[in-house]
Amino acid sequence: MCELKVILDRDGERELIMESVTKMVVDGDSIELTGIFGDRSIISGSIKEIDFTKGETLIIEK
Repeated sequence: MCELKVILDRDGERELIMESVTKMVVDGDSIELTGIFGDRSIISGSIKEIDFTKGETLIIEK
């Protein structure tokens, strides 16, 4: 299974938002993240990069 860390970029400052993310749903400016155990988080921003080699998704805050 492929799980990702989600990192939020706020004006160049990076913050780890969630680990072990298995699902991302984009709806306009909001992104719903679902973790491996069903935990959920909704953040505002846009996806800048998904790097499966690093296991990371970079989101830019809006």
